[in-house]
Amino acid sequence: MSPGSWKRLLPWPKSERPTERNLRLQGRLVVLREKRIEDVEADFAWRVDPELASLDATSPLRLSLKEYTRYFRDELEYPSPWSVRLAVDTLGGEHIGNVMYYDVDERKRQAELGIMIGVREYWDRGYGTDVINTVLRHIFADTGIERVYLHTLEWNERAQTVFKKTGFTPVRKVSRDGHNFILMEMIRSDWLANHLDEDSESQVAGSRASVDFGGGTSGISG
Repeated sequence: MSPGSWKRLLPWPKSERPTERNLRLQGRLVVLREKRIEDVEADFAWRVDPELASLDATSPLRLSLKEYTRYFRDELEYPSPWSVRLAVDTLGGEHIGNVMYYDVDERKRQAELGIMIGVREYWDRGYGTDVINTVLRHIFADTGIERVYLHTLEWNERAQTVFKKTGFTPVRKVSRDGHNFILMEMIRSDWLANHLDEDSESQVAGSRASVDFGGGTSGISG
């Protein structure tokens, strides 16, 4: 790969972050798209679900749907410039979860990743793996982020298996708010070494082609 090729993988350096965008990223099983108000009922159902909340090391939401809708609408109208929130759809258009990279630190060139598949029928069927692969391809091909990290509960071996399968490596144990987590990370150079062969270069190009930054950026629920 020539030195100039690296610049093409970084369309917006940290001083030129986009402020508007229209992201649509297609994977093998899923499409990642911008959040919209029609997602509110599914998101609310997932946020009040005790099992899903436990997987996120949090408590079920105690707002009413009306209150949550007001909060949800505000997030859509005034998105954080330091996070990107995307809905996860099947190729057939069913909304089954969310993925987010957030706490974007432009100085350290890193961000944290969160993912949730809310529809249980899609658990253990490769959808989570495809979501992670698709969003990582976007992050490392279309942004200046060099490191993606995440925290997964120490007892959640199923999640850890998926993250390891997509290339994340454990870093250390972290205790926070009464929970024990495993900090895992993916470094851009490692991802490139594993993906930028002749076949995957075309996949990266395909990912970039489906990303329409109207000049633009912005945030999840794990």
